[in-house]
Amino acid sequence: MEKRVVITGIGAITPIGNTVEQMWQAIENQKCGIDEITLFHSDTLKTKLAAEVKEYDPLEHFEPKQVKRLDRCSQFAMIAAREAVKQSGITKENTNYERVGIFVSTGIGGLNTIQEQCEVNYVKGSNRVSPMFIPMSIVNMPAR
Repeated sequence: MEKRVVITGIGAITPIGNTVEQMWQAIENQKCGIDEITLFHSDTLKTKLAAEVKEYDPLEHFEPKQVKRLDRCSQFAMIAAREAVKQSGITKENTNYERVGIFVSTGIGGLNTIQEQCEVNYVKGSNRVSPMFIPMSIVNMPAR
């Protein structure tokens, strides 16, 4: 039996655009997403360039409590998923959710959380490590 898959919406938050429309415009204009590192101090590193998501304010998308509990990687996945669902026109009324899936692709996630919590452990001790450390840092969390 042949199974059919239909892509009804896509979402993106990337170094060249924080929406699919922005990303496609940047691609058409041959914009490069590589620039100087701004998310952390890179003075002790040989590498000074990275492909970072710019002009991103998590509070535009999430409540403050959610921001504290979601690694940047998971935030990006949720924002892209929301855009894909909106673009698709899927609603509770017109869709059987048991027949819907979302494909998430990432190489690694949660690195910000891992770095922060390792530093907390080193400076303040293991009792101060966040109980959300593991859920925030596992790479498959955006797919959950």
